[in-house]
Amino acid sequence: MLRIRGTVGDLPVDLTLELDDGDWAKLGAQLQAAPAPSTPAAAPVRQDDDLWQNAQALLRNAGQLSGLELLDQLEGVAGDAATGKRLLVRLRHSAKVKVSSGGDTPLYSWVGD
Repeated sequence: MLRIRGTVGDLPVDLTLELDDGDWAKLGAQLQAAPAPSTPAAAPVRQDDDLWQNAQALLRNAGQLSGLELLDQLEGVAGDAATGKRLLVRLRHSAKVKVSSGGDTPLYSWVGD
């Protein structure tokens, strides 16, 4: 059994994973095959902070956007789909953003500042 506790944004997380012997063996093999982590450079952290500030500014300036419109704009700001999706999830969990049902797609509204 593996227990993970922490937070995602402001939300507390308490997750318990139950793995059998085969799962533990697979996990151990994956960890042995993975390259050793390196110390990240300062630039990516700064870049992530800049992207986060830009994502917040985008929604703040728009006031409200549908999830699809916001994702499209975030992908443009970030330069790729995966980073755009991460920013969308981060906005979803931000205390400065209200997410409400908008039919086919959620509506993201800026409420912070």
